[in-house]
Amino acid sequence: MAEKSITQALRNPTPVRQPARAAKAPVQASEAADRMDTSFLETLIGYNARRAALVVIAEFLPRMAQFGLRPVEFSVLTLIGHNPGITSRQLCATLDILPPNLVGMIKHLEKLGMLEKRDHPTDRRAQGLHLTETGKATLPLAEQTASAIEIDATSRLSQAERKTLISLLRKVYLPAD
Repeated sequence: MAEKSITQALRNPTPVRQPARAAKAPVQASEAADRMDTSFLETLIGYNARRAALVVIAEFLPRMAQFGLRPVEFSVLTLIGHNPGITSRQLCATLDILPPNLVGMIKHLEKLGMLEKRDHPTDRRAQGLHLTETGKATLPLAEQTASAIEIDATSRLSQAERKTLISLLRKVYLPAD
């Protein structure tokens, strides 16, 4: 089977299996990490970005489970909430999601009662996506939770350092002006 791309792994992280003896495993893992030479990997932006993403995702998954949202579903819900009537095509382009993958996310959000499709006002071939009343009520709570997760996961950074980190990461993935 083909290996997951980084983008796929971030969208659908492999669940972390908890060791049978939780009290002993962190010590053993820590000891193993102390013996590993990761110096080259630590010079790579991708490695460091992925490791940081894993910390955030580890906080995100259990805390956002109350809303039934995974990271990309949360992003989809947020974009729809802030851009009522957005189309699937626009979502795919903004989040770099393949259309078949978005279909399942939209169905999941519909099943949760957070999203509805409506005829697009200017394009008869498209449907606009809108939050339902449930979605409108859930989104602010989910966004507050996401913000709290980020602050907790980056607790060793100051607010200024968080802003700088976000600014630098955006320079990596956004197109140049």
